[in-house]
Amino acid sequence: MTTAHNGSGPTVRRMQLGAKLRALREARGITREAAGHRIRGSESKISRMELGRVSFKERDVVDLLRLYGVTDPAEVEPLLALTKEANAPGWWQPYNEQYPTWFQNYLGLEEASTLIRTLRWLNVSVVATVTFSSSARAASARSAPRALGTRAV
Repeated sequence: MTTAHNGSGPTVRRMQLGAKLRALREARGITREAAGHRIRGSESKISRMELGRVSFKERDVVDLLRLYGVTDPAEVEPLLALTKEANAPGWWQPYNEQYPTWFQNYLGLEEASTLIRTLRWLNVSVVATVTFSSSARAASARSAPRALGTRAV
């Protein structure tokens, strides 16, 4: 399972692990509150984990898997390996102070991307759009998105 994630950053791995944990929890009919209680956390913590917004403690993942009835080593081991990958630092982390916190998720998604497509919507700058919103609306109504190019990364 871990080889399928090579090339993707920790942001995407956290999202993948969170989605898998959510699917397991929902399949068992367990509430976020009950899952949070099991890992000495809150419903909010489970929500952040399932959305891939926070790192994962291996102990928490093990406890959740037990609660969700996942005990087969063939299922547990790949998820624990994914947990380690999800907690690995991204290439940008040595430069954290240069990027705002909100931007780091975008860097993680970019790291995992295999294709970047550029679209051109308007020849109007953001400032002009804010200042002349009626003009911008009229321009966007006449404009259809045009692909400028595609490049493989």
